[in-house]
Amino acid sequence: MGPEQLSAALLAVIAPLAEARRPGSSEGLTAADLPLERPKNREHGDWASNAALKLAKVVGANPREFAGEIAAALVETPGVAGVEVAGPGFINIRLDAAAAGSLAKQIVDAGTAFGTNDSRADEVINLEFVSANPTGPIHLGGTRWAAVGDAIARILMSQGAQVTKEYYFNDHGVQIDRFARSLVAAHRGEPTPEDGYGGAYIGDIARRVALAYPGDIDTLDPAAQQEAFRELGVGFMFAEIKQSLHEFGVDFDVYFHENELHDSGAVERAVARLRELGHIFELDGATWLRSTELGDDKDRVIIKSDGQAAYFSGDLAYYLNKRERGFNRCIIMLGADHHGYVRRLMAMCAAFGDEPTVNLQVLIGQMVNLVKDGQPMRMSKRAGTVVTLEDLVEIVGVDAARYALTRSSTDSNLDVDLDVLQRRTNDNPVFYVQYAHARTHNVGRNAAASGVDRSEFAPELLDHETESALLGALNEFPRIVAYAAEVREPHRVARYLEELAGLYHRWYDNRRVIPLGDAPVEPVHRTRLWLNDATGQVLRNGLGLLGVSAPERM
Repeated sequence: MGPEQLSAALLAVIAPLAEARRPGSSEGLTAADLPLERPKNREHGDWASNAALKLAKVVGANPREFAGEIAAALVETPGVAGVEVAGPGFINIRLDAAAAGSLAKQIVDAGTAFGTNDSRADEVINLEFVSANPTGPIHLGGTRWAAVGDAIARILMSQGAQVTKEYYFNDHGVQIDRFARSLVAAHRGEPTPEDGYGGAYIGDIARRVALAYPGDIDTLDPAAQQEAFRELGVGFMFAEIKQSLHEFGVDFDVYFHENELHDSGAVERAVARLRELGHIFELDGATWLRSTELGDDKDRVIIKSDGQAAYFSGDLAYYLNKRERGFNRCIIMLGADHHGYVRRLMAMCAAFGDEPTVNLQVLIGQMVNLVKDGQPMRMSKRAGTVVTLEDLVEIVGVDAARYALTRSSTDSNLDVDLDVLQRRTNDNPVFYVQYAHARTHNVGRNAAASGVDRSEFAPELLDHETESALLGALNEFPRIVAYAAEVREPHRVARYLEELAGLYHRWYDNRRVIPLGDAPVEPVHRTRLWLNDATGQVLRNGLGLLGVSAPERM
């Protein structure tokens, strides 16, 4: 019996009890109004409900007394082994072994669909992440967003949302000019400009540009030469970025070029729209957004007095472009150095008549530090002082890198211990979870060799405490994924998988799927195989949401 069935049973019990106390009090009451949660202490039961506390005033009853009435009726429900009233009116519910154990078959039958639903089918989401400038390899902050952003997309899609993963390609502005000057200097054998980019990759790109240019690039005048290095160099650099992300398991649906906003008149259209809405004013020859009226700490220049578009104008045009493309949710993932940018973006959202944090959400990620031999790692072979995505993957591999970057809240700085991630031991969290999955397959292979199959299922035989705990955790998976989607926090899935792996290992140590010696295969062995395979399926589903592989052998 799952939470949906139990909520329905609660409704069937509570509705007549409520009507008996106060006619009309159950009108409009649904199963969704009767929340269930897992007790922190499993000795208190499989499920707990505060329905009596929530409805006591509506029905005109003492909460504990009303809870007693609900308990007396609910205990007659098939599959419910016991119901107790605790505290001021909490209801603790214990399922019988058959009702609890039936979940194992439900999971196996559902397969990859277990944990998914269509609750967010009305959400059309533009998820913008990474968006690193094409001036160098992706650094660790961008790598963290690559892993987290892709996981968020997978989790949202598992809940029915339509998600477009988008990379904002910044090919407009001073950073690109600095990049081009750095390439020119490297080509000429000159020192890196004071505000330029260093690292061996600059020399690599400069050589590729010189070879790819149709003709002798040295015959060009300085301005034309810099433009050639800018155009070809940005193309080569961004191709490398896309390839690195692809090898990291992250591909985008849309690569949006910033230049399009300025070349297509999108900035002018955004200003015109905001002017119609009454949020634009002119001062000192410049065009301003009156953002202080919308929660910002100061008004913002959109068009400078010299007629040039301010940087913020691109944000206005880009947001309007996304909304015009049909997205009703825009999620932007930014680095820690952009924290002060959030208020102006929310003011922008409100200026267009949208609801901040609903139509636009900004996620801020904190810094990542690599630790090796107990010391921070700060040097890259290729990028000089910036440690990159490629550096991390080269050391620990894609799976360990993605898992390590998604298992902690992005609200906090993250120290990644490379020595731990290279170990094949239980203190390496990705190994611990992947090994649990591989163990479920090993059990399955050994079971097949011993004649144990899933030809029968007797859930009432799953009555050991380790089975109760494992089933309870398996039943939590859909709720964990749904909550991770709601709060955009994939680390909740990772931490859940670690807990599930621990419970599975404990069950493995206490219950046998394969008979000892020449003992016959019995229904209990076949039933335990269902539970083993159900656990493997949930581990596989969860790892898939994080973009991490689920090996069958380790």
